[in-house]
Amino acid sequence: MLHIYTDKITHRNKYIFNLIFKDILHINFELTESVEAFRISGGAKMSYSQNPVADEVHFTSRNLLLENGITEQNISLFDYKNCKVFFATGKSSALPFDVFSASFFLVSRYEEYLPHIRDEHDRFDAKDSLAFINGFLQKPVVNIWSGWIKDILSQRFPDLIFPLRKYEFISTIDIDNAYAYREKGFTRSLGGYLKSLIKFDLKEISERNRVLLGLEKDPYDTYDFQLKMLKKYKFKSIYFILLGDYGVNDKNLPVESEKFQSLIKMLGDYSLVGIHPSYGSNKSKEQLKKEVDRLSRILHKEITHSRQHFLKLTLPDTYRNLIDLDIRHDYTMGFASQVGFRASICTPFNFYDLDMELETNLKVHPFAVMEGTLKYYMKVEPEDAMKKIIPLIDEVKAVNGSFISLWHNDTLNDQKLWKGWKAVYEEMIQYASIN
Repeated sequence: MLHIYTDKITHRNKYIFNLIFKDILHINFELTESVEAFRISGGAKMSYSQNPVADEVHFTSRNLLLENGITEQNISLFDYKNCKVFFATGKSSALPFDVFSASFFLVSRYEEYLPHIRDEHDRFDAKDSLAFINGFLQKPVVNIWSGWIKDILSQRFPDLIFPLRKYEFISTIDIDNAYAYREKGFTRSLGGYLKSLIKFDLKEISERNRVLLGLEKDPYDTYDFQLKMLKKYKFKSIYFILLGDYGVNDKNLPVESEKFQSLIKMLGDYSLVGIHPSYGSNKSKEQLKKEVDRLSRILHKEITHSRQHFLKLTLPDTYRNLIDLDIRHDYTMGFASQVGFRASICTPFNFYDLDMELETNLKVHPFAVMEGTLKYYMKVEPEDAMKKIIPLIDEVKAVNGSFISLWHNDTLNDQKLWKGWKAVYEEMIQYASIN
């Protein structure tokens, strides 16, 4: 048990203490704002305050965790132990910066509540983040800093036992378009033929004919390969299914398709299945509910996991809508335009609603890499992809975190634009699956 003194207990410091000590370091703590109670407590002790109380490990506090509301923060970064840190403190502190305020700023996504320019899909862009601008987006610094806290406390209190957290790998796959040609219905199939004719793409017309006549496998039907990988490397896998109404950015199969429903049920036999809320649902809770209900009816179970289509995430509205529909786990926390750690952490954490100043029960699972980011935004060729992926996996393994990847069924077809990426997926799995 770790005894912690702070000048004032707030929702913010309770939240960040829970995250660092319970979720990351796996130790229990007792928090008090009574100097007398702290002084008479035995065992391991630390203070998080303006000044030390007695003979404890002391971390000097700044004001962020005592504040309410959202205001511009004066952030000046400096280097410490080959890592970027901010919110500098005095020499009496065990670390030269307020590690708890800095961690809260990053994990709460404080900067995403401040005024900023959003991209073409109404998203907060990686290039505007503190981590990208200052070169630490590819480091889970909150986990690294937590390790520093552990080392300091262990050195001072050798009897304080920190259980070892195990590294884990989770492969997540979004199904935006289950099949390229199958199950599209007459109107969409006819439209596909007309587009191919306009482009004079006779090869695509021939391929569509062979698939629809049952002479050839649909190019997006890569599920046998995915399940083969699952059996071979024995990792955890999650599928997110798009069940939105047809639109410009929502083009999966009609939910009425029996073969589509059979596919979803089959995947559910091998992996966890969650909802992939459509582009159109981001501003409509009614549409979101309709899609969650659709998946629930297909699987005959409660739906508790989600990831936003196009990674459309607006804080706090997107997460509030998910909470209202009893979604308990979300996997949207990552950038479309850059690989790395959007919240500077590789451990699942509870969403903190800054507007409401409260910790919610929605567990956020940050992912580190998406194949579309590498190909479309970073212009990485498949033969160079692992050079970007391996350092991320190594960072996560170093802190015993969770490495989560994001792939799509259609990008595993090893054809056309995605030639070579199927091999990248297996190579990533092979490397990430090694503990």
